[in-house]
Amino acid sequence: MIIPTICLQKANFSVHPFGADDFLRYEDLAKEIYQILSDEETLYFIPEKRLVNIEDAKNWLNGAILNFHNGRNAVHFITSNSTGKLVGIIDLIPPAVAREHYRLEDYPYFLEFYLIGDAKGQSIMTNLLPAIVKNLRSNGIKKIAAVVNRKNHAAGKVLERSGFILRNNFDPFQDLYALSA
Repeated sequence: MIIPTICLQKANFSVHPFGADDFLRYEDLAKEIYQILSDEETLYFIPEKRLVNIEDAKNWLNGAILNFHNGRNAVHFITSNSTGKLVGIIDLIPPAVAREHYRLEDYPYFLEFYLIGDAKGQSIMTNLLPAIVKNLRSNGIKKIAAVVNRKNHAAGKVLERSGFILRNNFDPFQDLYALSA
C-alpha cells in the first residue's frame, strides 16, 4: 500500500508533504527543521531527535524525501498560513516499517508529531489531528496509533481529544495510544 499524503488547509495552519515549491525554499526549510529539532521545549520528551547543526537538518530532510519515495514513511509539514514558516512536523510510519523496530501483536500506522516550542499552547494539534485522522481513514487506514512519553501529558490529552485511547505501556518510558476501530 502506498502511504497516503495529508493535505489540509485550516484557518491558521496547513499540513502538506514536501512538494515542488519546497525545493525552491530548501535552505530556509532546512533552517526551520533545524529550529524545531534543536528546540529545547520541542525535545524535552524526545531528546534522541535532536539535530546538532544545519547539515544534520539537510540530511534529515534529504532522508525524509527519500524515505517518502521509497514508502518508508511520510513526513508532512505544518506551516503557518500567515507567515509560511514551518511550525511543526508530522511523520506517518507504515506497519511494515514499525515491524522492523517493534514487537507488537498488531501493527498500525504510527503518527509522530513535533511542534516548535513557540507554538506550545496554541491548540495546533488539537485542531489539526481530527482532520488528519479523518483524512487517513478516508484513505483506507483504519489502525492508527501513537507512542508518547508517559510524562508528556499534553500530547496524551491531544490524542485523547481526537479519539485515541491509552492502550498500554509501550516500554518503560512511553505509552501506546490507539484509535478505536
